[in-house]
Amino acid sequence: MAELAPKTSPRISFVSLGCPKALVDSERIITRLRAEGYELSRGHDGADLVIVNTCGFLDSAKAESLSAIGEALAENGKVVVTGCMGAEPEQIRAVHPSVLAISGPQQYESVLAAVHEAVPPQHDPFLDLVPEHGIKLTPRHYAYLKISEGCNNRCTFCIIPKLRGDLVSRPLAEVMREAERLVAAGVKELLVISQDTSAYGVDIKYAESLWRDRERSARFFDLAEALGELGAWVRLHYVYPYPHVDRVMDLMASGKVLPYLDIPFQHASPTVLKRMKRPASQEKTLARVQAWRAAVPDLTLRSTFIVGFPGETEAEFTELLDFLKEAELDRVGCFKFEPVAGAPANALADPVPDEVKAERYDRFMKTQQAISARRLKRKVGTRQQVIIDSVGPAGAIGRTKGDAPEIDGRVHIASRRPLRVGEITSVKIEAADAYDLRGTAVGF
Repeated sequence: MAELAPKTSPRISFVSLGCPKALVDSERIITRLRAEGYELSRGHDGADLVIVNTCGFLDSAKAESLSAIGEALAENGKVVVTGCMGAEPEQIRAVHPSVLAISGPQQYESVLAAVHEAVPPQHDPFLDLVPEHGIKLTPRHYAYLKISEGCNNRCTFCIIPKLRGDLVSRPLAEVMREAERLVAAGVKELLVISQDTSAYGVDIKYAESLWRDRERSARFFDLAEALGELGAWVRLHYVYPYPHVDRVMDLMASGKVLPYLDIPFQHASPTVLKRMKRPASQEKTLARVQAWRAAVPDLTLRSTFIVGFPGETEAEFTELLDFLKEAELDRVGCFKFEPVAGAPANALADPVPDEVKAERYDRFMKTQQAISARRLKRKVGTRQQVIIDSVGPAGAIGRTKGDAPEIDGRVHIASRRPLRVGEITSVKIEAADAYDLRGTAVGF
């Protein structure tokens, strides 16, 4: 009797570009594919198909996406494109007409249909098993938890609503069930993400849903409170400084939620914020920051800003620097304004010359570097809880409660005992620079 040839599962190579929200989209697509028996390939040349999840927020991101698509076509030939840039397929077809299919963000069914057509699935339910929490692209000890899609804001520099649509919040019980599965699978840190986390639930009128035998509203505070019951680190990202955010300080003070807020202020000058059409720009932001710090002394604030926005004067830029010095934010990112095709800001008068943008960027970063170094120096001599991200011959690298993965600082750790990735340990801080800390593990 002739031997049957061993079954070979179709192999998919996956490229995920852009923000954590896009990464979650990639995880959902990969989870569906693995459930259908597809395997992941480490390289394009060994795959039956390549999927490229694109970013289309900035022109530089679009260029990176087009380059990734070109690379995949050159190495493999069969390419399916999805993600934010897929919302404008003509831009992709103009450069790469041979891609098999193009779909926009969150269009999971379209991606799967394109894969099925090009490489039909060969699913074996007895062999192709997917964990209950799905396939994650992050390390096992932390995961992004996306609570909504889209955005209701209409900031003039942004085309996210055009790409991803208006706000669509997930029911609280659905979010919590996903969070429970992640924690049960070993996740120690949940990073809550969306386009506007503090607007969570407004589109569904804060509808109640049942979780743990109790009806809970789809509100920012209620969700943070529920997540705080799971025993994991809960880190809040993309939070606008609306008044109702004040209530979360109680959860931080009691240890239910990490004392950390990621707030994309973007600028501090009222006139620039008006041209940006930023939500909550009328709020007394500096007073709110000071009140938060009074309630939670170890609060870490991170933010992002744009310099060189159209019409930005030297006086408006000085207002931004003055805000930095007064607010003393812990972690700050800065971008030079870049026109994005389709953004209303492109039509504003008085564009700032590139050389002025570069000069202001340098002054901004020097100002913030001094602030960051000063704030980190205050941690020298303290003991900090640190989650371990990597371990090597020279020691371990981890993060404090005030540091999100990949965007904030790190702690370089010496230890007399072996440390494990995902472990949370106490570290005595012995030195600091502008961005990172150094210390010795002193406990579990």
